[in-house]
Amino acid sequence: MRLEDFDYHLPASQIAQYPAERRDGARLLLVDRKPPDQVRFTDTLFSKLPSLLRGDELLVFNNARVIPARLFGRRAKATSATSATLRQPEPSGEVEVFLSREIAADTWEALVKPGKKLQPGARILFGEGQLAGKIISREDFGMRHIEFQSLDARTVTQHIEALGHVPLPPYINRADENSDRERYQTVFAKRPGAVAAPTAGLHFTPEILQAIRERGAEICELTLHVGLGTFQPIRSEALEEHTMHAESYEIPEETTSRICAARAAGRPIVAVGTTVVRALEAAALQAMKLASDRAKAAPLISAGNGEATLFMYPGFTFRLVDALLTNFHLPRSTLLALVSAFAGREQILEAYRHAVLGGYRFYSYGDCMLLR
Repeated sequence: MRLEDFDYHLPASQIAQYPAERRDGARLLLVDRKPPDQVRFTDTLFSKLPSLLRGDELLVFNNARVIPARLFGRRAKATSATSATLRQPEPSGEVEVFLSREIAADTWEALVKPGKKLQPGARILFGEGQLAGKIISREDFGMRHIEFQSLDARTVTQHIEALGHVPLPPYINRADENSDRERYQTVFAKRPGAVAAPTAGLHFTPEILQAIRERGAEICELTLHVGLGTFQPIRSEALEEHTMHAESYEIPEETTSRICAARAAGRPIVAVGTTVVRALEAAALQAMKLASDRAKAAPLISAGNGEATLFMYPGFTFRLVDALLTNFHLPRSTLLALVSAFAGREQILEAYRHAVLGGYRFYSYGDCMLLR
């Protein structure tokens, strides 16, 4: 498939720069795909979500917690590895580090600017010199592996939390603010490590979650640490040539048990966000692979840890997800390809045209859609 097939026009004025005043104040576009040749659009509000449910669904949430992944520092003189030398920065060595994922204790995969000046061996100071980083290798996609070191009594994690900035997406044309530390985080976030929010979850409040339970639907959680792979641009004109960056996930046994029970009972499985889709479908494929390797019947899904490298575009067979709650995504993106794989490219582009004409707000802090 061609990248140009996943394009659409969006006025810049409809790119949300701030969240809605209330978490549950977003608009919701209901896209009903049954039957598929008679797709129906319904304009409603996210606060109405509980009433839109049948009442027997299993909703799966991503409980990843966003870390302040953008760090600003300066290059340090590299004549010595001592802490004293690390505290002597070069006068014109400003550096930006965007953490992607932790690959070992205090060692992160990251994007860096300026890339040409940050080769293996380069050292960086952050804050007033209380945190240091060393580039230990250069990886694919322009990534670096950086080993961090605390130069006082606090931990590296504590320094990142204090010195880092909320990693707002580049289409939000403003600096992060204190309010973003709360609003660019779901109310059910628990597991730190994500560098972007699972944005479909940003609309939920404790009251909405309670209303969903009272409706009769069931809730479970998994963790996928959203990394740069979700937002990496497609650089090839043919979608099939694109390679996704890996994102780590973990699915508890309790969640897999609930999923298997829901599927056995014919109850719909609703993914809250594309990150949940990636984790569930990756785990389903992993279960099939393990069963094939051992010549056993394939379980529905594997619990435990894994790496999601799936690139889902039209033609992909979904094994677990029956419905999807998601925000609106960028043109020519892997996420637009994913939702097109789920609901059909023509139907999704028509839904996006409807949303544009209807004045919906787009992207991370914008409105959402329910595909079912």
